[in-house]
Amino acid sequence: MAWVYLFAAGVLEIGWAVGLKLADGFTRPLASVLTVASMITSFGFLSLALRDLPLGTAYAIWTGIGTVGTALLGIWLFGDQASAMRLGSIALIISGIAGLKLVS
Repeated sequence: MAWVYLFAAGVLEIGWAVGLKLADGFTRPLASVLTVASMITSFGFLSLALRDLPLGTAYAIWTGIGTVGTALLGIWLFGDQASAMRLGSIALIISGIAGLKLVS
């Protein structure tokens, strides 16, 4: 169950990172409330995952999921650059996440 919690925490991290962009400096009330709720829930799921998973592994995977998801959504939703170097770097993060999962 810890891996499910960790995955949910990572997806919610993507949500709050994108939410920060959409909240526009916390000037948009609905986006701001959803962002803060996503933050709290993400931290809650991460804390549940940490009951059973090693700290370094869980934290690295949590931030990795958030980084990859946020970078991809930045490309898709906000027109961020999709260069070969950026996509290759994202692939390296994914391979790091997979490697950590395999050794845990």
